[in-house]
Amino acid sequence: MSRYQPPFTITTPMLSQVAEIGELLGHWAARAGRVSPLLREENRIRTIQASLAIEHNSLNTEQVTAIMEGKRVLAPLKDIQEVRNAIVAYEKMDHWQSYQLADVLEAHKTLMAGLVETPGALRNGNVGIYRGSQLIHMAPPASQVPRLMGDLLHWLQETDLHPLVASSVFHYEFEFIHPFADGNGRMGRLWQTLILSEWRPELAWLPVETLIHHQQERYYQVLGECDKVSDCTAFVEFMLSNIIAVLKDGINDMSEEMSEKMSEKKVSYLTEQESDILRLLEGNPLLSAARIATILGVTSRTVERHLKVLQQKEKLQRVGANKGGYWQIK
Repeated sequence: MSRYQPPFTITTPMLSQVAEIGELLGHWAARAGRVSPLLREENRIRTIQASLAIEHNSLNTEQVTAIMEGKRVLAPLKDIQEVRNAIVAYEKMDHWQSYQLADVLEAHKTLMAGLVETPGALRNGNVGIYRGSQLIHMAPPASQVPRLMGDLLHWLQETDLHPLVASSVFHYEFEFIHPFADGNGRMGRLWQTLILSEWRPELAWLPVETLIHHQQERYYQVLGECDKVSDCTAFVEFMLSNIIAVLKDGINDMSEEMSEKMSEKKVSYLTEQESDILRLLEGNPLLSAARIATILGVTSRTVERHLKVLQQKEKLQRVGANKGGYWQIK
């Protein structure tokens, strides 16, 4: 066992979350072999777009798809470079070992190539994290970073914690250490995905970043709360709740794809949530998927899926562009 032990507590909710994820993974695995590779590619695109959007990248999923297909995109060069780097990094992920510092450095070099002066190098200066003009986290001194990263990676290699918990603890501790001058957020999220995929390969395609993106304020709030009490228990529970939500969405996506393969016929039957969405849009056709999700208490991805189905059922039509357009009920 490592002499270094991150500060957190195994709680009853945490154990329940791990058990629920185990059950959901059973359903996920049962469906995963019977759906097309396109769904995995879609999840990867969503993962890249959401992780970079958290870092203020302006590209949407359609533009990320275009770059992945080698097409030209009109966007800031920096944003395009970030996407290209992330595509390569996620493709190389299965060649890295989560506990190897050399692989951490190579991953950072891949993600940040052309974006920072010294990609792939631990920071040599002190850094503070600000929200506006307010300092919310002062990272450990640069002189301590090599030791802290060595301790954390050795702990990760030796720990007997469940990978779901260990990956979340690592994610928090990585952000606390802030080992690089820039790119720590996207690296922390990438590395948690790597740790999870080492346990269950199918988790390499799980777009947890999408829910973090939609809960960005909460994500930073929980990180700050854990900093104040020097304990990352709340962050672990937060990440496990996101994994549960993304698994449920993924299972629904796969079920719908299988249903579409079984029958191409358009049906008129509406589910309860589809009916609720139509009622909301009847009252306000300008509502966004994110706003509908907030009203119904579901994820934006769930609403986007229902909107697509409603269009397939010829109950709904989009008029105009994604921005500035509106929904027309048929």
